[in-house]
Amino acid sequence: MHPTTHYEHLARLLDYPRRDLPAWVASTHELLRGSYLVAAAHIEAFAKELPTEGEPFSQEALDEVQEIHTRSFEVQSITTLGVGYILFGDDYKRGDLLANLSREMAALRIDPGDELPDHLPNVLRLLARWEDRALAAELASEILHPAVTIMIQEFDERRTQQREAMYRKYFKTLIVTSPTRATIYREPLQALLEVLKVDYKLGTYRAPENPAGSPFLGHLVRELRIEEKSDRTPGARRTA
Repeated sequence: MHPTTHYEHLARLLDYPRRDLPAWVASTHELLRGSYLVAAAHIEAFAKELPTEGEPFSQEALDEVQEIHTRSFEVQSITTLGVGYILFGDDYKRGDLLANLSREMAALRIDPGDELPDHLPNVLRLLARWEDRALAAELASEILHPAVTIMIQEFDERRTQQREAMYRKYFKTLIVTSPTRATIYREPLQALLEVLKVDYKLGTYRAPENPAGSPFLGHLVRELRIEEKSDRTPGARRTA
């Protein structure tokens, strides 16, 4: 087994959920429990929060976990899985990152599917398959380490409350999710962070001081203000 197989497994945990997610959670825990005890504990915590005893999801359970995934990473999200967006927003640096990742993924025949190349599961698959370990180490330390740290910080209760208040201002309704499972995806993200620290001998990443608070929330507020202004402009047409 390739020594970086665990990144393929972690990618599957962060993909949009399918019925077989519990099996991937179990196999990921098995891979990690020998050399990554802290990471394995986070995967175990994730498993305990899933609406199953380890068997494939029922349709009801699948619907619930898919809704939580959407609420965590897509619509009215806690954070985003776009590592480039987390770090650079709409700056040209994200465009450079996307171009470079796309080229490397094409060379390794990694299909990004409907997602952009900087979608975290896609980046993890690249990390797992890259033969150039120096480039892999650079990706892990310069991109993944800070981005995943920031993603985890977005699950903080205070930031969640700020985000809820912001969404209420711009949307009439909020997506309703299970109050007991709303933040379960913090666990696989924390597991990933611990694995990165062990594999690449990383310390604690400290994000630059941001007077406005959450960088992701700041991006969202700016985007929503632009949309709101566009909606109020006569003859303006919104674009995707």
